[in-house]
Amino acid sequence: MAALTFSHIGITVPDLEKAVEFYSKAFGLYVIMGPTEIQHDESAIGQMCDDVFGEGWGSFRIAHLSTGDGTGVELFEFPNTIDEERPFEYWRRGLFHFCFQDDDVEGRVKLIESLGGKQRMQKVRKYFPGEKPYRMVYCEDPFGNIFELYSHSYELTYSAGAYV
Repeated sequence: MAALTFSHIGITVPDLEKAVEFYSKAFGLYVIMGPTEIQHDESAIGQMCDDVFGEGWGSFRIAHLSTGDGTGVELFEFPNTIDEERPFEYWRRGLFHFCFQDDDVEGRVKLIESLGGKQRMQKVRKYFPGEKPYRMVYCEDPFGNIFELYSHSYELTYSAGAYV
């Protein structure tokens, strides 16, 4: 079987409008469906949500955004979403981060910070100092969700043996 393409990622946030603004401005994502309320009902989406969330989920709000290459970012706001600071427990199972690519990593970090996000690492790091211009940095959105920025493609970075 051939390698699959990546479709989308879903992120739960406590403030959907703020998240749409952040992700559309910080990363230039296209808003393909603005904030929309989904109610528990007998529709196809209602039945799908029953399968995923279980009975009694009630309602939630959702927005769909897209990267320039068509990868989706699905933002969710549930009525019981808690806006809390959580410890960074990287060793726990589950999603730990996602990554965007921009050749101007430093400029993108400044934009992210101006929109309420933050740089998590002390500085932008180089994978091959003095050899190749590959750079990376970890950041957070305004809600504490962690993401990474790469200056070059995943394939270029790791096919060159980034850790050797």
